[in-house]
Amino acid sequence: MGKLRAQNQVLKKGVVDEQANSAALKEQLKMKDQSLRKLQQEMDSLTFRNLQLAKRVELLQDELALSEPRGKKNKKSGESSSQLSQEQKSVFDEDLQKKIEENERLHIQFFEADEQHKHVEAELRSRLATLEMEAAQHQAVVDGLTRKYMETIEKLQNDKAKLEVKSQTLEKEAKECRLRTEECQLQLKNLHEDLSSRLEESLSIISEKVPFNDTKYSQYNALNVPVHNRRHQLKMRDIAGQALAFVQDLVKGLLNFHTYTEQRIQIFPVDSAIDTISPLNQKFSQYLHENASYVRPLEEGMLHLFESITEDTVTVLETTVKLKTFSEHLTSYICFLRKILPYQLKSLEEECEASLCTSALRARNLELSQDMKKMTAVFEKLQTYIGLLALPSTEPDGLLRTNYSSVLTNVGAALHGFHDVMKDISKHYSQKATIEHELPTATQKLITTNDCILSSVVALTNGAGKIASFFSNNVDYFIASLSYGPKTASGFISPLSAECMLQYKKKAAAYMKALRKPLLESVPYEEALANRRVLLSSTESREGLAQQVQQSLEKISKLEQEKEHWMLEAQLAKIKLEKENQRTADKLKSTSSGQAVGVAQEGATVVTAAGQEDASAKAVPVPVHSTSLIGILTRTSDSEAPDVESREDLIRNHYMARIVELTSQLQLADSKSVHFYAECRALSKRLALAEKSKEALAEEMKVASQNNSRLQDELTTTKRSYEDQLSMMSDHLCSMNETLSKQREEIDTLKMSSKGNSKKNKSR
Repeated sequence: MGKLRAQNQVLKKGVVDEQANSAALKEQLKMKDQSLRKLQQEMDSLTFRNLQLAKRVELLQDELALSEPRGKKNKKSGESSSQLSQEQKSVFDEDLQKKIEENERLHIQFFEADEQHKHVEAELRSRLATLEMEAAQHQAVVDGLTRKYMETIEKLQNDKAKLEVKSQTLEKEAKECRLRTEECQLQLKNLHEDLSSRLEESLSIISEKVPFNDTKYSQYNALNVPVHNRRHQLKMRDIAGQALAFVQDLVKGLLNFHTYTEQRIQIFPVDSAIDTISPLNQKFSQYLHENASYVRPLEEGMLHLFESITEDTVTVLETTVKLKTFSEHLTSYICFLRKILPYQLKSLEEECEASLCTSALRARNLELSQDMKKMTAVFEKLQTYIGLLALPSTEPDGLLRTNYSSVLTNVGAALHGFHDVMKDISKHYSQKATIEHELPTATQKLITTNDCILSSVVALTNGAGKIASFFSNNVDYFIASLSYGPKTASGFISPLSAECMLQYKKKAAAYMKALRKPLLESVPYEEALANRRVLLSSTESREGLAQQVQQSLEKISKLEQEKEHWMLEAQLAKIKLEKENQRTADKLKSTSSGQAVGVAQEGATVVTAAGQEDASAKAVPVPVHSTSLIGILTRTSDSEAPDVESREDLIRNHYMARIVELTSQLQLADSKSVHFYAECRALSKRLALAEKSKEALAEEMKVASQNNSRLQDELTTTKRSYEDQLSMMSDHLCSMNETLSKQREEIDTLKMSSKGNSKKNKSR
């Protein structure tokens, strides 16, 4: 659009310039027309003057022809007249000469005007050609712009159609989003209510059941049993097992190294079987002989540490009490290394002072002495860091939790340093053994002992490398596992609290085992899901159910009142029946035996009908009135008693069945009415929600229609602006075509007039 507007501005400027040029050309044409008209007028006047002069000359010639014969006849008389004619001739000649000069001057002016006209005509033709070319270029530009405008209009129409489709899809998505938001709001509301109820319930339980908050104070919180992480425990036990294997290899290598070193002292530089060794080497050999009492406890301490890490414990630095034992054993071994280091250095110096020691061997011995010092220093450094790691299980203030990661990193660095020192020892000892094997006094026993020492050193180097790489690979896990413990506190405060926590953990595990009982049969999962769907799909609200319960309670209370009433009625009827039976018995004593049998039968039938509230005497010849649910029946004789009684039983049974049927129908109608009432309430609530959603959708539709109308207005305005611009350009083009056509007509008229003038000049 910006490019089109810029091109439109350029075209407007070009059209204005062309209009100014056309106006200037029109003025020039007007000036040329005026000059041509003046020249035509002069030409007309000159031609008229020439015609007059030509007629005058003809007349003068005729007169001269007539005057010549007359002069011949009367020469004498005509001398005077000849003088007059000569004077007239001289006047005519002068006049003719003037006319000829004037005619020549006019011919020159006409020629110049003709040349100037041709030159102007050529200039106008060239200008016309340039204008036609410019008009063609402008027409091409205008055609291109119209094409672009049409393409842009089509593109805008396509965009409009796409936008309409997109707006419809967006409206659908908006409706779906609104429905989803409503569902999410309902779910959020339900969840909020559920969570608030749970929160209130938990708060009430906490306020009623919890005697104190054990997470407020770290001393109490440290006693809480953390969540059991079986994977963590298995991982730690696996790591401890690998470390035990590496330590066993390391202990084996150290035992071999110290033992073979003791054998070497007994052989070189002096063989103890041939001569006595120096007191220094004797003392050194005695100390080396005790190496097992210092090296073996390292393996035992690591084994106890591995056995303390089980699946049921919580493995952190505060609970690994056996690490302190391993640290103590390592300290005792370092004391052993410190004790033997001076003797080892003096022994190497004694070897250097021997007569067969070469300079190369002396250099190797010096390097080995430096390596032994480094080895002792590395073990001291390692023992320092392991002692720091053992402090949390014995002294809670000995090491801060923030320093655990740095201590573990330094342990890894010390192990790598130990590996480097062992590599140097292996390198230097192999060189030393090679030089000693070349000595003339080297025995096979010395060569074998050197090979054994070298193999033990190589085993120590490999073991140190394995344990260093193993620790480097697991140091990140060690650092991450330090946070395994109570969540809300900084950790286990003291070893005592950690021990108490482990005891509580055992008690909790025993209690959980005691509580483990076989589960009772429960509702199947599919049936529970179906029941849940039924409960969720039911439309009865809590208020409707409460009303149903209230109504049912009221009915129950009414039925209980009616039951008490009828129980009282039944008791009264029984009393009446007993009285009537007593009366009938008294009367029957005075009657005959046959009649007594009939009376006894009638009394038995009366006793069977006592629960139905009939209290009448049926064996008396006197008329007896009986009140029951069907009205008052009168019996007059004993023969009519069985018929009356059977009829009364039939009627009573019929009405009782009818009453039972009507009560069941009434209960069914009541239940249906309650159900319909609940459904009506639910439907009214749904209707209210639907009306609210309808109002919201109506407002959204209004907003959408307003947006649609606004977009349509914008589209129509843009379309009108483009149409106005196109109409303005078309008007400009029409005006340019008109001006060009007028210029062409004027040029054609000039051409025609110039042609006519040229023809006239040629004819003249």
